[in-house]
Amino acid sequence: MQNNKKILMVAAENDALPRAKVGGVGDVIRDAPKALIKQGCEVDVVLPSYGFLARLEGAVLITSYAVIFGGKIYEISLLHYQEKGSKVNNIILHHPEFAPKGEKVYCNDPDWQPFATDATKFALFCAAVAQGLKIGAIARPDVIHCHDWHAAFLLILLKYAAQYKDLLGIHTVYTIHNLAMQGVRPLKGDESSFAQWFPELAYDAEMICDARFKDCVNPMRAGILLADKVHTVSPTYAEEIQHPSQYSQGIYGGEGLQHELSIRAQNGDLVGILNGCEYPKGAKYTKPSRKKIGEMIDTALLKWAAESTHLASAHWIAERRTKDWLAKKNAGFTMLSIGRVTEQKSRILQTKVSRGRTALEVILNRLGDEGTYIMLGNGDSKLESFFTKMSAVHDNFIFLNGYSDALSQELYKFGDLFLMPSSFEPCGISQMLAMRAGQPCLVNQVGGLKDTVTHTKNGFAFSGNNIFEQAENLVGIFDEALNLYQNNNVIYASLCKAAAKARFTWEESVKAYLERIY
Repeated sequence: MQNNKKILMVAAENDALPRAKVGGVGDVIRDAPKALIKQGCEVDVVLPSYGFLARLEGAVLITSYAVIFGGKIYEISLLHYQEKGSKVNNIILHHPEFAPKGEKVYCNDPDWQPFATDATKFALFCAAVAQGLKIGAIARPDVIHCHDWHAAFLLILLKYAAQYKDLLGIHTVYTIHNLAMQGVRPLKGDESSFAQWFPELAYDAEMICDARFKDCVNPMRAGILLADKVHTVSPTYAEEIQHPSQYSQGIYGGEGLQHELSIRAQNGDLVGILNGCEYPKGAKYTKPSRKKIGEMIDTALLKWAAESTHLASAHWIAERRTKDWLAKKNAGFTMLSIGRVTEQKSRILQTKVSRGRTALEVILNRLGDEGTYIMLGNGDSKLESFFTKMSAVHDNFIFLNGYSDALSQELYKFGDLFLMPSSFEPCGISQMLAMRAGQPCLVNQVGGLKDTVTHTKNGFAFSGNNIFEQAENLVGIFDEALNLYQNNNVIYASLCKAAAKARFTWEESVKAYLERIY
């Protein structure tokens, strides 16, 4: 069925624009609008310039307009940019305050001032979007679709600002991508506070404040309470976040917002829809040679090393381990992980399971000379140090401490088993990319991983009632996968084929958008 809805997506990231992606939000904002257009919709996507997007070749200045923010007048420039071959209209809002600490999507603040810089930046951005809608600089949509806390200030303004009352009839959707990041700031008494940004705004404090800290604004909570529909990026994650988190047990749920989410679910307003994945027509996922992978690793290591005057130990160790791997007569079994190095992705691997050894150490010892574990990613410096030390001790572990899109695409085609033992995973894209290339995955049965990987059907899955059970079961299922690979090629090959045949398309995802949340 064709649709003619006009949709405005409001987000902090968009991978359709260069350098405007940090995480999975960027993938969604790149792909979902294109799929919606194929269903007959019109889609505008708006995001801040971060300075550099205002200089994007092909971006056209359309207009400028004034926005009152923090008692001051800001002159906002509005540009349009259309990606070649795409019908998505990208709207870029520019002001120097969108690049307050250099030209980057997100800024880092000290622990005693979390989100301070970004909260001010995105509050101004949302004020600029609201004003753009009011004066017609941004075309009035049928649906405003806000993504994560960065866009939630717009929902607050639409609800409570008298000057935007004419926009109240627009249907609103709020998508949760990362519930752990809530953008909490003081309501008043700080340069980066709600009263400082919107001193004249009359609002219902109970609807926008933090559940625990009543003197703070929580844009994530406000988005959940104020949007017409709340959307998460997988059905299982929508269920999980209605229950409290138990951090000591390794169980991640509602992050303090489970009560609000449960109420929205009871009213039928919390909807889990799995993100999609692109399946290019005619794409072939031929396994590259080990030599090619080695050359690409070498290229990536040189590039990363050149970014500093000192050679990082991680790069030196990785170069040694790669040489040893290439010198082997046969590659053997190759296990792979690609993604950000974070507690979410690494906690289970770090958990001790027997004789004081971590799950990672037990797996590497079990793998022995029969295979290699390649991990590509960067992130938390303490975790990077942990994996670097593990690679120094275990010659079958290559830790590539950086990121290369070209290398990752080839590794997806090369690996025999993709390991993704996330403690929580709202959706996940890496497992879909690995499966697309015919690589079965070993995952924790949480969130989108549970919705995409079925144990012994198209991959391997473990679970547990606490972090220790999860770590032990990870080791056990890894043994099962390795034994199957080594002793039953026919069944393992059938798993690879089933993984490659699995489809999680954006076409199906956006059809569900149109039926259930728009």
